[in-house]
Amino acid sequence: MKRYPIEGQSARKILWTRIKGSIIVTLYFVFCLWAGLWWLILLPFLVDFYFTRLINWRYLRKHPNPLVRTLGVLLEDIVFVVAMVTFIFTFFFQNFAIPSSSLEKTLLIGDYLFVNKLSYGPRVPMTPIALPLAHNTAFGRKSYLDKPSLPYRRLKGFGKVERNDLVVFNFPAGDTVALSMPNPDYYTLCAAYGRENVWSDKAQFGDIVYRPVDRRDHYVKRCIGLPGEFIAIRNNQVYIDGKAIANPRNMQLNYYLQTDGTPLSENLLDELGINDRDVQILYSYTPGEEVNLSGFLRQMKLNFKPIGGRGYGLIYHLPLTLEMKERLERESYIKAIGVEVASSETSGDVYPLDLKIGWTRDNYGPLFIPRRGARINLTPTTVAAYARCIRNYEGHTLEQRADGTYLIDGQPQTSYVFGMDYYFMLGDNRHMSADSRYWGFVPEDHIVGKPALLWLSINSERPLFSGGIRWGRMMRLIHGK
Repeated sequence: MKRYPIEGQSARKILWTRIKGSIIVTLYFVFCLWAGLWWLILLPFLVDFYFTRLINWRYLRKHPNPLVRTLGVLLEDIVFVVAMVTFIFTFFFQNFAIPSSSLEKTLLIGDYLFVNKLSYGPRVPMTPIALPLAHNTAFGRKSYLDKPSLPYRRLKGFGKVERNDLVVFNFPAGDTVALSMPNPDYYTLCAAYGRENVWSDKAQFGDIVYRPVDRRDHYVKRCIGLPGEFIAIRNNQVYIDGKAIANPRNMQLNYYLQTDGTPLSENLLDELGINDRDVQILYSYTPGEEVNLSGFLRQMKLNFKPIGGRGYGLIYHLPLTLEMKERLERESYIKAIGVEVASSETSGDVYPLDLKIGWTRDNYGPLFIPRRGARINLTPTTVAAYARCIRNYEGHTLEQRADGTYLIDGQPQTSYVFGMDYYFMLGDNRHMSADSRYWGFVPEDHIVGKPALLWLSINSERPLFSGGIRWGRMMRLIHGK
């Protein structure tokens, strides 16, 4: 049987190649034991590349046509790089960019992270046929094939999701997307505009598409509620099973701030790390102009007083941590700071969307977080809260007969047992975060990994070389708690 050894190699080079090959083959065999024995199908090719050389691996490099040789070398390099990066992104680490301010002060817009998939164990791809290095779209089109699809399976990792972990996950409510209006999510759009309008008005909402679990958009939030717990929020304080828990150090709320007319300086805002986009001036005194703010102040429950001869001075709206609030209160020209209070009218629709009981982002629950094996009785209230878990995430049909009987997969049922664990995620920027309060639980099969390394941070509000690169944030390990 003909062999194709690499020509011109010294004995020392051949020995080093075999040592390297032995290490790589051993590591790959260990990977197969971890990821699944079907991966062994590639092992003979790896052995042949380093040892037996029955395949002419250098055919393109030795081709008599110089153009074929040049293109062949380029093709080999591209295929190798794409294959290795795809392999690493799938099972070990993946790049991720922070798109919103929901974790402001912990993670900023413009931060670029590596997500560690080994923290909770990498999830085996559920849509294996896809364009490499693309998530759900490429060149304006879908980047994957719906078939074949694989069931959820997670490889063994170093741990499990714990309270206060920063977690990257696929957006659960992103299973159905209105392409021309992806934000807010599809279910909120249906609640606001009606399902028929969302599906029929292509000009406003665009096509409605379904995305499998591993092709849904990536989000990053902080895990606050664990499977089997009851979560409640009272005046922005989170309670788990009736007990208040410690708030994240960088938790932010929106505040109204009154000055004597002195504006907040850019240096002060930079010192506090407040983005320009987050600062709004709601009121500025103009001599001779009389504005009655009593109704607004009463509605917002603010105790702001007129400043002699200068109306109400300046009133700002901006997000602050407790530490930032205490820092501002030391400034003599700042007269008062009051937290923004959400009513059921100003808070927007919260989850469950079909359960209208007056919950808001600031006062929410109590709500049970499903746990694998937990049983609930089927009532109008529990169905409103958990129908999405039963139908969308666990794949069952759920119907209600005219007599009130519930059918699951066509069979009458009075209760339901959950098949997965679920988590309740919140952003640290509590008043500016679209999180579990608005779209519900995160199923275990949506978990991607934990942010591990912040390798680049760009501030789009500053020139690139004049504050646009946040040098002090780069190459930092991320400690989620």
